[in-house]
Amino acid sequence: MDALKKGYSMAKGGVVAAAEKTKAGVEEAAAKTKEGVMYVGTKTKEGVATTVNTAAQKTTEQANLVGESAVTGANQISEKAVEGLETVVVSTGLVKLGELSKHEVAVEQPTDAGQ
Repeated sequence: MDALKKGYSMAKGGVVAAAEKTKAGVEEAAAKTKEGVMYVGTKTKEGVATTVNTAAQKTTEQANLVGESAVTGANQISEKAVEGLETVVVSTGLVKLGELSKHEVAVEQPTDAGQ
């Protein structure tokens, strides 16, 4: 009977040791898994933030380009309108071509003051 008790005690000790090692192994695996998940989450968050910032920057750049194009287009349209009006005024005889040139020089000087 002593041999049986001794064998049982040795087996029990082996099971306890294995359980402790298994518990430690599972805890270590869980900690590493958590660490890996947190790392992936952080990198994903950084990637999303970078993507959002890049998209916002590109949108701002595109809006600026559209705004500049609109201003350029409006300036071109207004220049053509003025040229058309000059042609009409001169052709109807309301203003002589020489008078128009003097007035045109006086009007064109302040155009850069607004910029």
